[in-house]
Amino acid sequence: MQVCIIGAGAIGGFIGTRLAAAGQARVSALARGATLQALRTHGWRLEQGGALVQAPATASDDAAALGPQDLVVIAVKGPALEAVAQGIAPLLGPHTLVMPAMNGVPWWFGQGVAALGDAPLRSVDPTGAIGRAIATERVVGCVVHASTATTAPGLVQHRMGQGLIVGAAQGGLQPRVQAVAELLQHAGFDVTHSADVGRDVWYKLWGNLTMNPVSALTGATADRVLADPLVRAFNSAAMREAAAIGALLGCPIAQSPEDRHAITAKLGAFKTSMLQDVEAGRAIELDAIVGVVHELGQRLGVPTPHIDALFGLTRLFARVHGLYPEASA
Repeated sequence: MQVCIIGAGAIGGFIGTRLAAAGQARVSALARGATLQALRTHGWRLEQGGALVQAPATASDDAAALGPQDLVVIAVKGPALEAVAQGIAPLLGPHTLVMPAMNGVPWWFGQGVAALGDAPLRSVDPTGAIGRAIATERVVGCVVHASTATTAPGLVQHRMGQGLIVGAAQGGLQPRVQAVAELLQHAGFDVTHSADVGRDVWYKLWGNLTMNPVSALTGATADRVLADPLVRAFNSAAMREAAAIGALLGCPIAQSPEDRHAITAKLGAFKTSMLQDVEAGRAIELDAIVGVVHELGQRLGVPTPHIDALFGLTRLFARVHGLYPEASA
C-alpha cells in the first residue's frame, strides 16, 4: 500500500514512522521547510520507550512528484487544512482514501443530518472548499488517543497512548477501511474499526471541549482546572450543553460530566494541546474544538450560554496574543 503523510509533525510523524518501520507500506511525506530537510537527511524518526525508531523516508514539497496514493493521512493543524485540500488532487487516484488525523470536529461531520441542511460547517470549512476537494466517500474518520510531541524538526517523541479509532465517514464497516485498520494494527497501534466513527469523534470532542480552552486561557494544567470547584462546575455545564447537541445529531453521550472528569483526573498534571500551542506561540485550533459546537448549537436551536462564553473569551485572548485571526471587515 502506498501511504502519504501530509503534516509530518507530532501525530503525522508518529503514524508515518510506525508505518514505515513496519514495512508493509511505502510511506512518503508531503512536507516543507525544516521538516522536509530533516526527513530527507535522517528519514522517519520516533523516540519511544527509550529507543529511537528510524526508517527511510521519501519526502517532497510537490504533491505531483509523489503521485496518486492508496491512503493519504492528513495531520496538520485545523487552520492549514483548506490550503492542504486545495493542493491534494495529485495524490488522489480513483480509489484513494483520505484519513484526517486531527483534533476536533472535521468538515464531514454532520453530513446527512437533515436538521443541519446541506450547508458546510462554516467553522471548519468556511467556503466549502475542503468538502469539494475531498469527497466524503473517500474519508476514513480517525480519532487519535495518543500523546506525542516534536522535539526537533522531523523528530517525534511518543509520550503515552497508541489508540486509533477508524471508520468510514459515511458509516458502516467497509472492507477497504478494514484494510487500513489492519495496516495500522500491524504497525503497533491499538486499532478499533468503528461502524459509527462520527459518534466516536463527538465523544472525544465532548471531553476536550472545555479542558483545552480553559487551560489555554488560564495556563493551568488539567489537575488544577479540575481542582477548582467553580471552574469544574462551569466545564460541566458546557459539557451538558454539548451533550444536548450530540443527542440531536445521533451522537448521545452516556456519561455524566463528572464521570468524564474522573477519567481525565487519572491523567494527572498534563498540559493540553491548546495550552502547548499557546506557550509555543502557535495558532490555536479553537474553531474545530469550540467554535464548531457554538455553530451547531445555533443551527439546531440549542441554547449554549456556557459554550458561547468560553468561545468568546478564548477567541479574544487568542486574538490579543496573535494566535487567532482578527474579525474580517
